[in-house]
Amino acid sequence: MLIHTVMWKFQAAEGKTAEENRAIVKDSLLALLDKVPALENIEFFENEVACDRNFDAMLKVTVKDEAALDAYKNHPEHQKVAGYVKLVTIGRAAVDIFTD
Repeated sequence: MLIHTVMWKFQAAEGKTAEENRAIVKDSLLALLDKVPALENIEFFENEVACDRNFDAMLKVTVKDEAALDAYKNHPEHQKVAGYVKLVTIGRAAVDIFTD
């Protein structure tokens, strides 16, 4: 299995607060589980400790392998969400981890 993690800092944009944008992204990403066959699981975590250096949220995506990760990243439904994410975030980090 392959775990793909992404973290973001959200901003006020598109006429919404940072918190509203985080909620929209969360709901949109979690909805992908029913739309993207390559996904094994998807989880969204919100930062719970106030610290301006921390990211606001983290996504954990589980897929079978790199081919499945590419299928997820290039799926049209994911591309729609990713387009919005780019508009409402100001920082991003990602890590991909293979598990047994």
